[in-house]
Amino acid sequence: MSQGTLAFDEYGRPFIILRDQDQKRRITGIEAHKSHILAAKTVSNILRTSLGPKGLDKLMMSPDGDVTITNDGATILDMMDVDHQIAKLMVQLSKSQDDEIGDGTTGVVVMAGALLDQAEHLLDIGIHPIRIADGYEMAAKVAIQELDRVCETFSIDRENPENLVRTAMTTLGSKIINRCHKQMAEIAVNAVLSVADLERKDVDFELIKVEGKVGGKLEDTMLVKGVVVDKDMSHPQMPKRVKDAKLAILTCPFEPPKPKTKHKLDITSVEDYKKLREYEKNKFEEMVKQVKDTGANLVICQWGFDDEANHLLLQRELPAVRWVGGPEIELIAIATGGRIVPRFEELTTEKLGHAGIVRELTFGTTKDRMLVIEECHNSRAVTIFIRGGNKMIVEEAKRSIHDALCVIRNLVKDNRVVYGGGAAEIACSLAVSQEAEKVSTLEQYAMRSFADALESIPLALAENSGLPPIQTLAEVKAKQVKEANPRLGIDCLGKGTYDMRDQNVIETLSSKRAQIMLAVQLTKMILKIDDIRGRADQI
Repeated sequence: MSQGTLAFDEYGRPFIILRDQDQKRRITGIEAHKSHILAAKTVSNILRTSLGPKGLDKLMMSPDGDVTITNDGATILDMMDVDHQIAKLMVQLSKSQDDEIGDGTTGVVVMAGALLDQAEHLLDIGIHPIRIADGYEMAAKVAIQELDRVCETFSIDRENPENLVRTAMTTLGSKIINRCHKQMAEIAVNAVLSVADLERKDVDFELIKVEGKVGGKLEDTMLVKGVVVDKDMSHPQMPKRVKDAKLAILTCPFEPPKPKTKHKLDITSVEDYKKLREYEKNKFEEMVKQVKDTGANLVICQWGFDDEANHLLLQRELPAVRWVGGPEIELIAIATGGRIVPRFEELTTEKLGHAGIVRELTFGTTKDRMLVIEECHNSRAVTIFIRGGNKMIVEEAKRSIHDALCVIRNLVKDNRVVYGGGAAEIACSLAVSQEAEKVSTLEQYAMRSFADALESIPLALAENSGLPPIQTLAEVKAKQVKEANPRLGIDCLGKGTYDMRDQNVIETLSSKRAQIMLAVQLTKMILKIDDIRGRADQI
């Protein structure tokens, strides 16, 4: 059989039309739906064991051999090498939950997997995919209404941040850092309250910097009311501590000016060389004098400077820090109230930043040093400085702190909460089941399936905690109905009570709503696809 056909375009140039139809594959109808659902369930089942405070971690290895240990759903899926198109949608679902809310990335994927699993049973009994999608949409509205009914309002108060700390502790309870999650929660809450504008209900994350350093214990993690920079003084003999610092923040190097055009300089005699050296020295002197004349006693420079300039700065008793990155320079400028200056000629006293103290931190025996700028003019810029036994723990602590910061930001924006431990899902499941009885059309089957899918979260929590899942869920569900108490959930930590208020397991309403809405949207989208064409090895 010929591999292709020779053809000619309008200019008479030959080209070959290749036949690759035999390498293509097509799946339609129920087979296509089953293929999608299988791919989505596979991804969901990977994350299912990571849910809750007793969830297990995953170890991911990159092609370079870098190892990441985490139970953050978005990170796991982001690092997985996924080829199937529907599985990629699950990865994007987790990422959108992470971008929008910052927490609940594992739960949203488990929920979507459960919805598709239930949809498979409905497809098997002959219900049309569109009717299933419509039923899910109706059920989601009922579930959101129930969440609005059972939610409680938290007061956000700078003087009494206990409510925020309790919510942050719930987020951090499932992370690797849970042995000191009270301390971490307090650090995260103090960081957000330092930069939050409670009147506008706004939190500027640009002002919170998270810095990590390997070594020490997790308990050594601290909140710095200022900026931590991973740099040290440019000369070892410069003072390690500057009080009442007046900072000159420069984006121009301590170097003689160079013409912008291409140039070549020929030196033919010793006199010429001496003249050039004298010129350079005078320029250095002039630059240092311009900085000193403004009253600055510390220089923060984005670029480097050579040994001669460094020595001159030491002689003139002007401590300096070089090679400070762009984002850090901006943060230092915001924190100290200074202006970033592009030329020495433009430097004036008004453009200097002010800080109470600038000191150098040293760590253990490694001679690693970092610079801490504290007691700043603008106290809203803060840095969370994380310590840990190894790089993996520091990186996971950073991800955990990020989740906690996002949850507190969401509470500042919308201070309504629901109770965790599967309590909200069980309450929504009961409400959807009751509402399904009132629906006379075919959608009632989909609504009942939606109620069953909601129970996948408490089932997974019970399973991961080593409890008998179905029995535990049945007990909690019966108790919720009997006592009409939507706060009852799975006792994952074995504290002897099902009441999540007593256990302080609290989640934000915005996170739960987003989970349900995003999972339903993705499920509807997948159910509407009934025909796939592509390469045989991709399907």
